[in-house]
Parts: sequence; structure tokens; C-alpha cells
Amino acid sequence: MSRKKKIFKKKGNIIKDLTKNIFKILKEDATKQFNYKQIAAKLQVSDTEGKNQIIQKLAELTAAKKLKEVDRGKYQVNEERKYSVGKLDITSNGNGYFITDDYEDDIFVPNVNLGKGLHNDLVKAYVYKKRRSNKLEADVVEVLERAKTQFVGVLQKSKNFGFVIPDNNKMYADIFISENKMNGAEHGDKVQATILDWPENSKNPFGKITAVLGKPGDQNTEMHSILVEYDLPYEFPKEVEEEASHLPIEITKEEISKRKDLRETLTFTIDPKDAKDFDDALSFKKLENGNYEIGIHIADVSHYLQPKTILDDEAYERATSVYLVDRVVPMLPEILSNGVCSLRPEEEKLTFSAIFELNENAELINQWFGRTVTYSDKRFAYEEAQAIIETKTNIVPANVSLTGQDYTVDEAIVEAILKMDELAKILRKRRMNQGAISFDRVEVKFNLDEDANPTSVYFKEAKDANKLIEEFMLLANRKVAEFIGQKNKKPSGKTFVYRVHDEPDTEKLASLQNIISKFGYKINTDTRESTSATLNQLLADVHGKAESNMIETLAIRSMSKAVYTTQNIGHYGLAFEYYSHFTSPIRRYPDVMTHRLLQHYLDGESSPKVELYEEKCKHSSKREELASKAERDSIKYMQVKYMQNHKDEIFEGVITGVTEWGIYVEITKNKCEGMVRIRDIKSDYYLFDEKQYAIVGQSTKQLYQLGDDVKVQVKKTDLERKHLDFNLIED
Repeated sequence: MSRKKKIFKKKGNIIKDLTKNIFKILKEDATKQFNYKQIAAKLQVSDTEGKNQIIQKLAELTAAKKLKEVDRGKYQVNEERKYSVGKLDITSNGNGYFITDDYEDDIFVPNVNLGKGLHNDLVKAYVYKKRRSNKLEADVVEVLERAKTQFVGVLQKSKNFGFVIPDNNKMYADIFISENKMNGAEHGDKVQATILDWPENSKNPFGKITAVLGKPGDQNTEMHSILVEYDLPYEFPKEVEEEASHLPIEITKEEISKRKDLRETLTFTIDPKDAKDFDDALSFKKLENGNYEIGIHIADVSHYLQPKTILDDEAYERATSVYLVDRVVPMLPEILSNGVCSLRPEEEKLTFSAIFELNENAELINQWFGRTVTYSDKRFAYEEAQAIIETKTNIVPANVSLTGQDYTVDEAIVEAILKMDELAKILRKRRMNQGAISFDRVEVKFNLDEDANPTSVYFKEAKDANKLIEEFMLLANRKVAEFIGQKNKKPSGKTFVYRVHDEPDTEKLASLQNIISKFGYKINTDTRESTSATLNQLLADVHGKAESNMIETLAIRSMSKAVYTTQNIGHYGLAFEYYSHFTSPIRRYPDVMTHRLLQHYLDGESSPKVELYEEKCKHSSKREELASKAERDSIKYMQVKYMQNHKDEIFEGVITGVTEWGIYVEITKNKCEGMVRIRDIKSDYYLFDEKQYAIVGQSTKQLYQLGDDVKVQVKKTDLERKHLDFNLIED
């Protein structure tokens, strides 16, 4: 055998891929036993040092119960070991947890047992009990599928090689880059690196730089880095833009003849003041019988976005628009999202509508679904509509007006907004009584200067105008799902895209109860009804208090995640038996699928295969989760950037988390969260007390506990890691 065909290669004095090749030899004939001499012969290792490596590796694998010594010095693969398949959850301290259906609880994986598994990888692991503690631990023996191979980080370059230090604190290994795989990157650049290989005897994966993103700390670089980290695009391919630009956008008489013509019906939009796309509008008409016809009109994206086109493929891959603090990455090119599909005032638009007849008690009398053509008479910001609701007049004051001046609104629109506000409040009260949970969280927003730097922080809270829109969107989403999903009060069996939300995890609810009891709150989890009622009471009780954000966050974490699926189980949080997403096809691909399926059934067509849509639902859920993470990262980045200019100030805050290495503190006035490291508290030697959710001073017995009010000052701001370090101001 020539040297090129040898099974092993030496790197220095180390045999490359030794474990892998030992298993290869032993598995070729699982009934046969091999000693170290036979293995050395198979590997063509003849020197003493190489044989010693084989002896040592055989001993290690036997101690780990991966091999068994069947006779003195003779080995076989230990087939008695039971293996499980699951996912890895890596923590920021470099250890992990193995999550598998074979065991009820997540199983701890110490760093030495990770076996080159990375966060969210699908792995094969051996689960065993530790001798002294009898606790379960897992040992990763094989990586079956990488969750991701691309990482964002900073290149630290030496003369002939470099390492990319990942931004992601769950990526515990730096990526080795050889000189010929630098792709022009310079020392200190923020880059995207792709893992190509991870040799057995290397502590670091080997990779190449696939993109140079810019200099760390630069806002454009950091925002692009966030998108790249979560595999989210930040520009459209030329062919997609080109296809979009050639779409026929004229609304023809022929097209209008195929639709219900609602251009004469009073119609308006209510959106955030800085919105650029308007994908939903409301119409209002008082009927002769005293009831009200309310229309929810949604941009008919599916008319323009046809299946099996480049444009549709791109929209599906994205699956959602991404809303970073200083920019929007749309699902559709601007010509669609801000142009032809945007329900701009005083323009005719093709729409897909859900029209409801409601009486004075907001009870549903009739409903209609179908394609329409509409004309928006007026665009309102939420603040303008809120002023009308609060004053019950037709004057919109300059301080909330989009024009910056006082102006009067047509009386018919004022009447419509006030009546719809009344009906929305009835719908909301009914929903709450049926067990819906009210997560009216305060949103952190930033005022940005012309260079998109944060100048101040403000909180956005849902008021009546927001809730008016929310209730009618919920009504449309719910009734569309019921229309397709049930027949004579039973499941119809038709393939459809549902938005489902499972009941909360009982263990997470117990953990929530344990924490909130320290603040004097409690929830009753005996029944579904008592859980919903007491969660709502908890959220009402903490509203406006220092601990509100922390408790609301913990309550949300106790909930299951809402996902898209063809298998309907209802929506726990909204207390709906059937629910879908119909109202935002400009920014959510599942809504496009909902429109297509609804029209498919309105045309009398048979149910399509469920497997295709289930696959699309899973993809959409995954993309939504990635977009949500990117949005949170952009908020963290902007919070750190904002705090850079406030290093000399002392802030009041609340302890929102306690760990063995420090306490997390959220500043009350701006919701910025940072860490006070235990080693930086000089007044005493503090230790973590897990049972009390506290750190305790060993001499003074001073307690810093979850929920305590404290004062802090900024110690360090790290834009690249999106992290704040605080100093604790001790009394």
C-alpha cells in the first residue's frame, strides 16, 4: 500500500482520526476481537510512539464504555450500551444539555463530553449515571446533523493563520482559518466563517471565511452580522427584483368584474406612524336593520405572488419580514410591500376580505369571504385614532397628527371609529371571559437621529386604538380558520394552515409559581380556567411595577410557543378552538398560504395533500423564530449603544436574574439589562444560593435576591457581544 492510501495520517506525532479508525476496524467484523498490535498493523503504525497512542486510546474508550475488553488486551465495540438520539442545547459557559424523547428531563453534558457537538445539533449520545451523585449525564458519541456551519465573529490573525472568535456565546470553539482561506479578511474584521472540517485531535474546527462584513462596532456591520448569524438575507437577488418590477400592476375592468366592488364603502387604515406598508384596512357601514357591516380587507398578495415563480420561491425562503430597530428586511421587494400591495390612502387596491355583520352586542349575524377591490379614504396613525376615541370629537390635535397640524376628520369616519371601538371592547371582554390571556407588554422603542443612533428610549403600550385593530384582525383570523376547519361543529378534514398554541408546561408553571411567590403573588393551576384567570390577574397586578417586565417575561416563558401547522389543536393563549393567520400576507408567508387555500376551497376544489403544507408550516415556524431572535439582538445592540453615553449616571434597577457568576439587573427607566459580576462586588465574598434565587455575602449575610431594587452604574459596554456590565452601588 502506498503512503497516499494509508488509513491514518500523522499530524506532528499525533495519529489523525484515531478513534474513528479504531471503530472502523472493530465494526468491519463485530464478532472478532482485536488487540493493539492487530489494530496497529491495520493502521500501518509500526513505531513505538504510535503504538502507545493506540494503547492509550483503547484504554480511554474502554473506560468510557464505548469499547469492552472481552479478553485480556482484546477489544470489541460495546454494543450493550444504549444510545439515544436528540438535540444539544449549549449553555453560555460551554457545557450543554441533551434533549431527547427517551428521557423526561434534559440531561447534563459536561464540556468534555460534547464530542464536537454544537448548539442545536442532532446527536447520538450515551446516557449514564454518575457513580457518586447517581445523576444522569450524557456523552455525545456522534454528530448526526449540524444545525448550522456558518458563524459570525471577529478574525484574530497571526502571520500564517488566524482564528475567528464567534460572537455567539453558545459557540464554545474558535474557528481555525488557514492563510489560503482568509478571503481577503484583515485582522480585526467582522466576518462570516464556515466550518469545513473538525479533525479528531483538534480542539478547534477548521473553516474558511465566506464574507467580510466590516469593522466591529460599526452599526451597519453589526446589523448585517445579526442577520447573517441567523441566516437571514439583507438584500434581494437581482433576478427577484427584476421579476417584481415586471409584474402587471394595473387594475383592469376585467379583474374588477371578478370581485366584490367595495370602492364606495367607507374604508380606512390605522397603523403605526412610521409604517411604510399597510396590509390591512377596515370598512364600516350601518345597515338598515340596525346592525353593522365591518369589513377586514387584506392586501391580495396572492394575486401578484404566483406559485412556482422566482418571486414566490424567495418569499417562501424568507417566510417573514424582519424588523430590526433601524431597518426592515421585507419578505417581498419594495415594489410590492410598499407599493402595489400597500393599501395607501386614496388608491384603489385588490384585496382579500372577511366581511361580518354584527349587532349591537358584537354578536356575529352573517359572514362573507372573498376577493374584493377597495379604496382607502383615509390613513390614520394609532395616535390619531386614539385622540378621536378619547375626545369623541372630529378634531385631531397637532401633537399627534401626522401632518403636525390640527385637522378635522369627516364625521362619518369618527362615527365609524367610535362604534368599532365599542364593538371591539365587547369582543375583547368576551374573549377574556372565555379564558384568553392578556399579554399587553410594554415595548421598548428608540428615537433615532439621522444616522440611526439612539437618542432616547420610550415605551410603547397598546391603547384602545391598537386594541380595536387587534380585535378585528383576531376576528378575521379566527373566522377564516373556522370556515375551513370545521363542518357542522366537527373538524372538516380539509388541509389548512393553522396558528396553534399548546397549553402551558406544568413544570414551567410550577417554577413560575415558585418565583412569583417571593413577591407575594400566586397562580392557581388546578384547571385550565383557573390557570388563565389567575395568570391574567397576575399580569394585571404587576402592571406598572418595577418587577413587571421580569414577571411578564417569566410568564411568557412558561407558555408553549405558537407555531404553524396543519394539525389543529387550538390556540390556548387566545382561547380559540380554531385560529389561523390571514391578515398580514405582505410580511408573513403562512398568510399567503392561507389566502391561496381559502380561495382554493371557495372555488370548490378538493383538499390538497397535507404533507406539502406541513413541511411549509415547519419551515415558516423556524424562520419566524430566527427573525424573532434577530429582532431581540438588534434591541440589545441599540440598548448597549444608548448606554455608552450614560456611563457616569447612577440608575435604579431591579434584579431580574441570579446565577453563580453574577446578578442581572434591569434599569427601571429604560429596560436596559446588564450584569453585575460577583467578583466586582467588593464588600464581601458572595456565593450563589439557588434555592433563594440570591447571592449571599459569607461574612455580612447580605442578600441580593431576585426582584430586589438596587442601584447600578455602567462599567463596560460591549457592542459586539451586545452586553452590558454594571457596577453595583452598595449602600
